[in-house]
Amino acid sequence: MGQIKVVKSVKDKIKDEIQVGKKGKIVLPSEFERKYGVENTKKSLLRLTNDGFLARLARGIYLYPERDELLGVIYPDIETIAEEIALRDNARIIPTGIQALNLLGLSTQIPLNAVFLTDGSPRTLIIGKRRIKFKKTSPKNLAAKGRLSGLAIQALKEIGKEKVSQNDILKIKEQLKKEETENIYHDMKLAPSWIADIFGDLLMYYYE
Repeated sequence: MGQIKVVKSVKDKIKDEIQVGKKGKIVLPSEFERKYGVENTKKSLLRLTNDGFLARLARGIYLYPERDELLGVIYPDIETIAEEIALRDNARIIPTGIQALNLLGLSTQIPLNAVFLTDGSPRTLIIGKRRIKFKKTSPKNLAAKGRLSGLAIQALKEIGKEKVSQNDILKIKEQLKKEETENIYHDMKLAPSWIADIFGDLLMYYYE
C-alpha cells in the first residue's frame, strides 16, 4: 500500500510560511491573498490568532510574536509598523512631530500618537494604547533623499524657528554627520529658509 498523502489546510500552509521568518515580524494579509484568496487568508489568520500563534495589532495587521518570560509579547515600535504598512501600500512616509524628535534624539518622549506624512491613503490606526495617523501631504514634503536630513526638517518644523535652541542644533549636527553630503544639499532646498540656513551652516562646518 502506498503512503497516504496528508493535504494541509490553508491555515497550516500560511502558518508554515510565517514560521520561516523570524519572530517579531509584522504579518499582513496581502502576503497570502494572491496565493490563497482573500476569504481563505482572512479566516486562516483569524484562526491562527485565536490559536495564539499570531497577535492582532489592528485590523488587517498581525504580529508573529516574540515572547519574553517576564514581559510577555514584545511589540515592534510604531515606526516599524508604519513602514510595513507603507511598503504594503507602495506609499512613501516620513515621521513628523514628537516622533521625528524622538528618532533624532531630541526628545526622550515616546509619543502615544505618531503622525506620518504620506502620499498613500490617509487613515488612523489604533494599536493597543497607541495611535498611528497617516496624513496626506504634497509630494514636496516626501521628496527628501536623506532619511536623517528629512527627519531633521520635520523635527525643526515641530520645534519652530523661535524655539530652536543651540543644544537642538548641536544634536542635529551630530546626526547629520551620518548623512550623505549630497543628500543634505538636495534636502535643504526643500526646507523653509530658516531651516535651509541651519543646514548651510552645518555643511560649511563639516564638509568644507
